[in-house]
Amino acid sequence: MIIIPAIDLLDEKVVRLKKGIMEDATEYGHDPRDVALMFAELGVERLHIVDLNGARTGENQNFNIIKEVVKKSNLQIEVGGGIRDMARLDTYMDMGISYAILGTVAVKDPEFVKAAAKKYPNKIILGIDAKNMMAATEGWYEESSLSVFDIIKRYEGCQIDSIIFTDIEKDGMLSGINVKQIKKVADNSIFPVIASGGVSGIDDIKLLRSMDHKNIKGCIVGKAIYENKINLEEVFS
Repeated sequence: MIIIPAIDLLDEKVVRLKKGIMEDATEYGHDPRDVALMFAELGVERLHIVDLNGARTGENQNFNIIKEVVKKSNLQIEVGGGIRDMARLDTYMDMGISYAILGTVAVKDPEFVKAAAKKYPNKIILGIDAKNMMAATEGWYEESSLSVFDIIKRYEGCQIDSIIFTDIEKDGMLSGINVKQIKKVADNSIFPVIASGGVSGIDDIKLLRSMDHKNIKGCIVGKAIYENKINLEEVFS
């Protein structure tokens, strides 16, 4: 199981949200480029970057910073937030990212997602952000009528790399992972699952690892890092 540190970008700054609410952002004052290099020095192999401006409005405000991180860090980079057409996806892929995370469009524009998976096989990750197992879109501001499993099923047969399952109620709360929901998704998903939301410390990571679930591919860790609740040297030693 891979551990994937997260960098969330809002107005070119590193922030963390609570339950996706942008008005409740905590800014950490770190240069995102320095954060990425710090992760690389610790032995991190893969980095999760979310463009929160893009997720909310579709703006590409953090593009240049993401480009520098990709160029300087030499990490595998997965990027999400505002990728809603092929032109934007092509630009990111040409930049050299390893994976593109498609969230809102996975709900609203399945034909684009299928075309993206065909053009970039095994490079597309479905970002499924859920509240009570129902998918949310537009930076979590809109709730859909589709369940997590409805979305997974519609992409059966597509060359999707994996899904990131985020429990919105847990995200940014440092309250511990929702093991029951993660297991339910992993048990029923045709794609490997990356868990996200609620990691509060090393015990949550150990718990996920102890499940030894063949379909749980990884875990994203965000706020626990920035609030010094987790020792990355311990994780990656």
